[in-house]
Amino acid sequence: MTAVRTDASQLWARLPSHLGKRFRPYAGRLARDVVREIQHSVPDYSRPLRGKFGQVLVGGVERAIVHCFESVGNPTVSSAEWTAWFRYIGRVEFTEGRTTDSMQTAVRVGARVAWRNLAAAGRELGIPPDVLMLTAEAIFAYVDELCRVAVEGYAEARHEAEAGDERQRAQLLRLILADPPTSTESIEAQAIAANWPLPPEAAVIALTEDTAHPPEGCLTDGGCVLTPDPERTTRQLRPRLMAVGPTVPLAQARQSLALARRAINLVSRGVIAGPVVRCDDHLLTLLLHADDFLLAELSRRSLAPFAELTPKQRERLSATLLAWLDTRGGVNEIATRLTVHPQTVRYRMHQIDQLVGDRINDPIRRLELEVSLRAQLRHG
Repeated sequence: MTAVRTDASQLWARLPSHLGKRFRPYAGRLARDVVREIQHSVPDYSRPLRGKFGQVLVGGVERAIVHCFESVGNPTVSSAEWTAWFRYIGRVEFTEGRTTDSMQTAVRVGARVAWRNLAAAGRELGIPPDVLMLTAEAIFAYVDELCRVAVEGYAEARHEAEAGDERQRAQLLRLILADPPTSTESIEAQAIAANWPLPPEAAVIALTEDTAHPPEGCLTDGGCVLTPDPERTTRQLRPRLMAVGPTVPLAQARQSLALARRAINLVSRGVIAGPVVRCDDHLLTLLLHADDFLLAELSRRSLAPFAELTPKQRERLSATLLAWLDTRGGVNEIATRLTVHPQTVRYRMHQIDQLVGDRINDPIRRLELEVSLRAQLRHG
């Protein structure tokens, strides 16, 4: 707990000790005047004095007045109780949704009313002007300390609430991404606890570096971010390596993350270029690499006729066959694409025909060849 400055306590202690007793009969009226003026001057406090609101406002004013009068001429008076009370008031102000500006304005309005009343009482009691001036100095120093303590309480409550929201939102993300899937009812209940409105659709962004604080409106566990607006979130997260999963119904967010993580893996293998990978732009590549063993088997079987060739021959014939599969055009078009002579294309296509035979005319086998050749090209 942060220690409270003693400036005000020292000022109150310098006042004549009898002054506290002489001021005490004015305490009740003073408290009522302070409360009334706060309610009149500060909109957030212009409401019926019922429940916790009334207890905190009236109780806070009364305790502040009593503590001031007890401190007059008494350097040993303890500040522990009122410090705890006003730190508690700061916490209540946060939970009630009021701002620190409203709280501090209320305190300063109260101080002006207190000084006005005590100045009038002092004149009635014949208290010397220099003593009254010291009283004014003590009041306003006390207000500074009171505001400081209340703001500390407010900040503590806000920090705890934010930490609590972060924990609740981390749990919400775990439920959304859980496998097996979590029930809709459980996710909705956790969303209420986390104070996070569930979007109908979202994308999950996989990261290679943890992010401690998610962009606004997102959920994160450090290694991934769930967002209803992936474009905005991507801009906020840059610069870093990331893969943006597809935007899907929230119930499929787990699959969006799986695809994004697969994309990150393919970036590390040089199959896809980063640093920002949008899975929507690489769906075919991601599909081809969904099962690397299966892709390798398909490639091994489809490209078996090329196995006995030299690496140079295999490279040339593979490029020619892929160009033919891409364009299905004439010899001249393929020659232009490969920057070779048309006669070279005819010669290579004759070789390919001898190697693969009729399978080039079978749509399924032709698709297998194209998939295998593209995978081979990406792997270099």
